[in-house]
Amino acid sequence: MSEKYDAMFSGLIGEDYDMLNLICPLATKMSHLVGETLKDFSANKTEKLNVVELGGGTGITTLALLNASENTQILSIDNEPVMQNQAKQNLNAWVEKGQLTFLENDVLTALKNLPENSVDVIASAYTLHNFLNSYRADVVIEMFRILKSGGKFINGDRYALDDISHHTRATQFEVADYFRILIAENKLDLLQHWIIHLFNDESENHVMRETVALAQLRNAGFSAVTLINRVAVNALVTAVKA
Repeated sequence: MSEKYDAMFSGLIGEDYDMLNLICPLATKMSHLVGETLKDFSANKTEKLNVVELGGGTGITTLALLNASENTQILSIDNEPVMQNQAKQNLNAWVEKGQLTFLENDVLTALKNLPENSVDVIASAYTLHNFLNSYRADVVIEMFRILKSGGKFINGDRYALDDISHHTRATQFEVADYFRILIAENKLDLLQHWIIHLFNDESENHVMRETVALAQLRNAGFSAVTLINRVAVNALVTAVKA
């Protein structure tokens, strides 16, 4: 990623982006890749694209989507008001332009309230892996329902390796980096938060295993299901509603 691109994120998102980029640079890379994929998808589109973002958080991926194309109308969904309020403050310029709308709700309820065949793109980064497996399965079904024919799903996320031993080793390296970086920064409270959160990510009722996750998309009706840009436990997944 270019320094100019990173500077834009750092300037608007501030400490949230800087700290995430420090302890988990692959997460910020995935947010950028989600934005770049939307940019490619929208390149030859003349009509305004209706984009739904799942789990906007503090706005890091939202900003990547906004930067990808001005020819979009983005609805950012999140049920964590503290983080979403930060995003509203950070990205108010796009709200005032009418390009960005926020919805405080859980993802499944929000999707169920959207009309069938009404959305061009569903985009997300590091949201779906947080869901319980049964909840995620319901979300995938609703995603397919609301997408238009030719619509695209774009997700940068933790896709657990099928080889459990390799996945465990990759996660161990990740945890070692958390300790090395956050102890040096004297951010032990943040270290505690990430370790506790990781236990949740790795639990059997949450973990998003690659083969299972891709099969779930295909079983819901998606085609052209593709996993690319894998680095350790992180990858970009795209799929299309034919």
